[in-house]
Amino acid sequence: MRGGRRRRPKPIVQTKHRRDVRSRCVQAVAVGVACWLSIGGSAAAAENLTLASGLSFTDDSSDAFPIRGDRLADADIDSGRPTVVFFGASHCWNTNREAERLVALYPKFHDRVRFIVVDVNHPSAAQRPLLQTHYRGSIPTLVIFAANGAVLYSRAGETAATRGDTSVLDRLIGSAVGG
Repeated sequence: MRGGRRRRPKPIVQTKHRRDVRSRCVQAVAVGVACWLSIGGSAAAAENLTLASGLSFTDDSSDAFPIRGDRLADADIDSGRPTVVFFGASHCWNTNREAERLVALYPKFHDRVRFIVVDVNHPSAAQRPLLQTHYRGSIPTLVIFAANGAVLYSRAGETAATRGDTSVLDRLIGSAVGG
């Protein structure tokens, strides 16, 4: 400080070079994650799916979201495996019936298919992009992705007219895994 005057720091200006370096770093991280996934890294998905207790399958009286499990807030579909995304809500017997079908088939497919379960009334931050892109306002909604990320099936409503009938859902998920 000379002569009683304080020196102001120079403002930091982001140069084109700094922006280019930052952009290359972001791209490198994205490529690294993609490589990690392609060599067997495991991305997050819902696990240990079970049906909530006390659900009604004939009216909208159930307070609970119908599916319980671990890692229900996850939403990554880029895993190199087919992915089933289930959109539902509490107080909906149609959601409960389709959830029952999905949970019944979970043991058969859990090692070959990623499951993502979205409570449309309480989505996680990670699930919001899926909700905005694939949910059209009706529950239940089911979206099935191929291993390459292409949408194979996207439809609202139940996959069967009869409670406990998993045959259509079984075929839909089976076609995603190639069997």
